[in-house]
This record gives sequence, C-alpha cells and structure tokens, in this order.
Amino acid sequence: MTTLYTVGYERLLPGALVAELQASGVERVLDVRYRPQSRRPGMSRTRLADLLASVGIAYEHRRALGTPPDIRVDYKAGRIAAAAPAFRAHVERTAADELEALAGELPRAPATALLCLEADPACCHRRVLSELLAERLPGLRVVDL
Repeated sequence: MTTLYTVGYERLLPGALVAELQASGVERVLDVRYRPQSRRPGMSRTRLADLLASVGIAYEHRRALGTPPDIRVDYKAGRIAAAAPAFRAHVERTAADELEALAGELPRAPATALLCLEADPACCHRRVLSELLAERLPGLRVVDL
C-alpha cells in the first residue's frame, strides 16, 4: 500500500518539523505552497531545502499544486466550504497532468510528504490534493502529521 504524508509547519519550528518528518520516515518533501516564502525563519524555500538536505530529506517545490491568491483568501478567512471546491476545480483545470504524474510516481517514490503552512489538514488545500491523488491511486493511504 502506498502512503502519502501531509504536514503543515504552522505550529512547528524548523527543528521540530525535521524531527516529525524523520520520525515518520519521510524521505522527500513536496512543498505545495504557491509561494514558498515564510515569515518564520528557516521555512522559506532555500533555507528549508538546505535544512532538509542536511538530514537526507529531498525537497521539491510544486507550485502548480499550490493555492493561488484568489482562493487562498477563502482558506485564510475560514471559508473552507467555498475554498475547497474552488481549489479542486482550479487544480483539475490547471494541474491535472501534474496530479497524474504524481499519482504515477508515488508507488515507487521515496516516502513523500506534502508540505504547506496550515496545521489543520481539514482547513487546507493538502486535503483536496490528497483526495484527488487517492482518486487517481486507489488504496492510497494518507497520513496527516
């Protein structure tokens, strides 16, 4: 069975994030933030990639799977009932090929985690992404860290 992990760093410092990933056996992080920038030290793309590499975890940014600003507004405001279907439609329209490719690679890829800011996966686009991947990859097990 293929497992996909998801993690939000909102309540984690960089060291705690690394510890969580290592404890779960994650070997690759796919950053699914539209803009991989952060006000939190160590969580912007370059510094995060360097930190993860220092412990043997690969890092990739997948912008196409990020939430564009017009939909992110609804997520930030807690309007999940509007945001989730809007994001689903957006990603199906603009990144269906990326989703297909990811679903195809997951069974043979290193243990992979989708990463973004939001701590609660139920309020995050990671939930939509994991559902879309599960539709393409029957039997996919999703573990929210």
